[in-house]
Amino acid sequence: MTYSELLHITQSRETLLREETRHPDPDEIEVQSRWFAGYFPSEHLGNHGQKVKIISLGEWNRGAGPDFLRAAVEIDGEAHQGPIELDLDSRSWDLHGHSESTHFNDVILHIVLHDQGPTYFTRSSAHREIPRICLSPESVQEALGHPRISQALARPGACLTPLARMPDESIDSLLKEAALHRAEEKALHFEHHSEWQTPSQALWESFADCLGYSENRLSMRLLAQRLPIQSLKKHPAEEIEAILFGSAGFLSPALHEDAPDDSKDYLQSLWHHWWKHRDQYEFDRDRQLAWSTRATRPGNHPQRRLAALATIASDWSNIELLAKMKPPFSELASALESLPHLFWTHHHTLRSARKEKPLRIFGSSRVHEFFINTLFPLELPRSWDHFSKLRAGEPNQKVKRCCERLFGSLAKAKPHLDRAWKHQALLQVYRDFCLEDSSDCASCPFPMQLSQWNQ
Repeated sequence: MTYSELLHITQSRETLLREETRHPDPDEIEVQSRWFAGYFPSEHLGNHGQKVKIISLGEWNRGAGPDFLRAAVEIDGEAHQGPIELDLDSRSWDLHGHSESTHFNDVILHIVLHDQGPTYFTRSSAHREIPRICLSPESVQEALGHPRISQALARPGACLTPLARMPDESIDSLLKEAALHRAEEKALHFEHHSEWQTPSQALWESFADCLGYSENRLSMRLLAQRLPIQSLKKHPAEEIEAILFGSAGFLSPALHEDAPDDSKDYLQSLWHHWWKHRDQYEFDRDRQLAWSTRATRPGNHPQRRLAALATIASDWSNIELLAKMKPPFSELASALESLPHLFWTHHHTLRSARKEKPLRIFGSSRVHEFFINTLFPLELPRSWDHFSKLRAGEPNQKVKRCCERLFGSLAKAKPHLDRAWKHQALLQVYRDFCLEDSSDCASCPFPMQLSQWNQ
């Protein structure tokens, strides 16, 4: 049995045994981000039964007006090019004033998650009806990947007993299959993303996602989506940095005035370069990014993570070339860990005091995470020998909770925590079973299936 087969069996039984749990409405901007990354199907039925096919997702609009510009669709075989608007509810079109705004007159498709039915029409200010499609709840949940619960109770679960009876070889077999399954899903997402955008853009967004860190992951991904690498790399390095910091909302004309003396010239230079491109790249007020600095260590501050992304963008041709090389990606690791910057190798934020001891812009832990989540999945299973040798870092909270559920404690799980792939496997099991079970193990099918696992 493979992990995918086990998952299929348990999910089929769950569907028969439990009532469907209604997920809360997702964040609209997150749905837009997943749409733009190509996570949704390309073919849909319109509100009047039209056959709608998405040809191109277009470009993310940074200013006022529809969400996406220069998209392309086919409606009953007829080609259309123009803007697309995505709302949670079809009524938002009127509630937000789109039906009276000339900015929305050329919209070719209205995408919604909740449709008010055939009696509701999406119309432009010129009274032209605009075709509408409704994304199914199943496709939304699949695209977002949100589990039913946010975290499982940190105590031993029902799978503790069957796992205790399994030999270590069988447990490792299970974990290896789970790790490969997780890698395959990541690879499929990257490849699909590459088809809708480009491999270069998919790689760029993967770097942003890796640098996002917890609550800022979505904001960092949105920034990379709205500022495509193909557009950025046309500018000199110092302008790329200014465009990223300015678009992110971190720059102001007076930022340098009361800054430390050693920072004034750098901050003034950023504003000078940003000012030249502000009209082109500044986000509209309704599209500004929300950054969180709550309980954030200095090294994880969004400004510092953004500095790493900007430095990568400034050397993009070389970074992209090294990322295409085969495992173990040692040359790319060396390049990322030695990224130079006169300011950021001695500062945590734009306004922080200088640190005498040099700081890595892209640390080894970030490199490790990027390889595990982006590059190695594209090379597995053929590069399993390289992947299996990657040592694990400290287990995160999800891994710790999974260890409590499956093995009884972190100490008892220690034999299964020495390699990065085992952490990936535990995260997958935690996601697929612990976070999909709202019965606190009472209805979870995973423990019963463990007894049938074949080494």
